[in-house]
Amino acid sequence: MPFVETDIIIKGDINEIYPIVKDMESYPKFMDSVKSIKVIERGENSTLTQWKTELKGKPFNWVEKDVFYDEDYKITYELTSGDLKKFEGQWTLTENPEGVKVHLTVDFEFGVPMIASLLNPIAKLIIKQNLDSMLTGIKGEVEK
Repeated sequence: MPFVETDIIIKGDINEIYPIVKDMESYPKFMDSVKSIKVIERGENSTLTQWKTELKGKPFNWVEKDVFYDEDYKITYELTSGDLKKFEGQWTLTENPEGVKVHLTVDFEFGVPMIASLLNPIAKLIIKQNLDSMLTGIKGEVEK
């Protein structure tokens, strides 16, 4: 199962950056690949969100459960339905001498073993580029 991770340093206060990361519905405003995010269900410390994205011109859609650990500045997410068999990971924010380090991970699986060996390397690259783009979008939103 491919695992992708990336991070970025954002200048600012962790208490101002975390709410922007947590407000997933606003992502389409500053992330080109994210077409829409709709909250289907809202719990005390979680949401069920429907994502519509585009990766390299192809639609990629799913529903995920997001769990918020506000005191730790952490968000975990896990696929409940969608285009992959497995899609899960986490956002973690930590204070850093240069600002706030935002770390994003994803662990995914196609669910079709015959094509996985062919597609995994390409998918890892595309997902890494998309994660980097998401973090750059958040950085731009915070530092503007």
